[in-house]
Amino acid sequence: MKEILIITGGTSGLGKEILKEAIKRGYFVCNLARNISKMQELANEYQDNYQGFIGDITDEDFVTSSIKKINELGNITCLINCAEKAYFKKATDYQADEINNSLMGLKGMILCTREVLKAKEEKDVKIVNIMSSAALKGNKNETIYCAAKWGERGYTEALKAEYKGSSVKVIGVYPGGMNTEFWSESRDYVSVDKASTFMNPADVAQVILDNLSYDTLKVSDITIERNA
Repeated sequence: MKEILIITGGTSGLGKEILKEAIKRGYFVCNLARNISKMQELANEYQDNYQGFIGDITDEDFVTSSIKKINELGNITCLINCAEKAYFKKATDYQADEINNSLMGLKGMILCTREVLKAKEEKDVKIVNIMSSAALKGNKNETIYCAAKWGERGYTEALKAEYKGSSVKVIGVYPGGMNTEFWSESRDYVSVDKASTFMNPADVAQVILDNLSYDTLKVSDITIERNA
């Protein structure tokens, strides 16, 4: 039976690096994301160990049907919630659609987690929520981003409390800045030169997956920062 790892937002940045590393380690990876061309590229590259599900993780019907299909493929061992959208502006400059988009990661995290827990009958699965160091502190020009990440952190902590002592393991991941295309739409906030000093997402992906491999140890939080 296939050992399945599900990831959301696995078409770019840290999500893509986690996807690639997970496949190297023998997982069959199912990816939930919206970018059709990038999903096709991944399907072409990883034909035997990958299946993409193209859609919006804030769409309840899409999430429900996708997780149902994935559960029929094999044994879901892990869900990694990694999808996000961010804007970096003064608190007075945010538009309503930017606020909604910033919260899509939280809504998708909740929907995907709910469906995986139902499919697994609330046992024997790891839920990994990739957030940010912005979930641990407030940052200037990141009010909505921090609000979304603090919401994700609150959801993660509540899940830990709800499933304490069970075979459902919940892990919160708080990485600092990584050198990815995440910053490409915010060059006025983080320049190319500054981003080049950030962490390598491939290294961060390895740290995350290393910590998922332990069966005799309890890992509940992973904070990853630059050695600077």
